Amino acid sequence: MNKILIEMSARHIHINAEQLEILFGKGHELTPKKMLSQPGQYLCEEKVTVCGPKGELKVSILGPCRKDTQLELSFSDARALGVTVPVRESGDIKGSAPITVKGPAGEYSVDEGAIAAMRHIHLDPATAENYGVADKQIVNVKYDNGNRKLIFGDVVVRVNANFAPAMHIDTDEANAAGIAGTAEGEILA
Repeated sequence: MNKILIEMSARHIHINAEQLEILFGKGHELTPKKMLSQPGQYLCEEKVTVCGPKGELKVSILGPCRKDTQLELSFSDARALGVTVPVRESGDIKGSAPITVKGPAGEYSVDEGAIAAMRHIHLDPATAENYGVADKQIVNVKYDNGNRKLIFGDVVVRVNANFAPAMHIDTDEANAAGIAGTAEGEILA
């Protein structure tokens, strides 16, 4: 059986170094709060406010800094902000929703950057080969906790030597399945 850890990925934002200084001041560096399951990735102490036409939400920053702003929301979060977000793989922000980001030292706006992250599985090459799946392959994942059985469809497999095996879903998806924190699923290739 191809077992996979399922993790709930709450709303969060990735920013670049220049944007970090706009939000928190010149020379500011991200402060790691908690290491995440993916090697080198961490939840930061810093939070920002993201603003849309209908509202605002407090959002955690994930580090380290990246190339572009990428705000990952659930559809419920997007409705609260008043933005329409496309379902996209991480990094694919072209044509996505605009957003304004506020920090204690300043704010900035981007014309694109807000998405609902596509359900995805991180795998290292050896695990992917062992499971018989490949990078960019679309699979289903079965979750069975006894009361809310669910098959997650359209899950993209992402293979990289720097990944640790885990599936990421947003809070709406986790709530639909009754998952609080982490769970275990089975990849159906």
